[in-house]
Amino acid sequence: MSLTKLARRRSHRQRVLSERFAKWLLRFYPPLLAQRVQVREIGAGFRSCRVRVRRSLLNRNLNGTIFGGSLFCAADPIYAFLYWQVFARRGVPLESWLKAATIRYRKPAATHVMLEFAITDEDIEELAAQLELTGRADRVHVTRAIDAHGEVCAEIETRVHLRHPPTS
Repeated sequence: MSLTKLARRRSHRQRVLSERFAKWLLRFYPPLLAQRVQVREIGAGFRSCRVRVRRSLLNRNLNGTIFGGSLFCAADPIYAFLYWQVFARRGVPLESWLKAATIRYRKPAATHVMLEFAITDEDIEELAAQLELTGRADRVHVTRAIDAHGEVCAEIETRVHLRHPPTS
């Protein structure tokens, strides 16, 4: 890649955030806030994240359990956000977003629900290799929504898409 192309790409949203600031940024992100989704912790280097969906009047369905869309909302931005920050720390500008997702409901969520997200070194290295070869990469992750009793309420499969930003 030429230096001019690399310089143009570096100007594209290469913001490195602290884990603490990112946690607060996501806590007050309106779509998550409205669904009572709370980012509890972001691990060192953006390698992990813990999210809690609180059961409240705003996210209850007709049966009094957490609305399925709230569980889906909790999983939507997390992996894309984590990858964006992991690669920004490496000096690699990229665009990241959720390309596809499916959810399998196992049981009603009658209590608050926790979701845990983790990125391994292997994930990062494989994506970095794909980005180097083709300029884009996809990765599928499965996250479980676990209630206060330790039971799986839902499994959410997300496909994150990463690509180098287009040069202008």
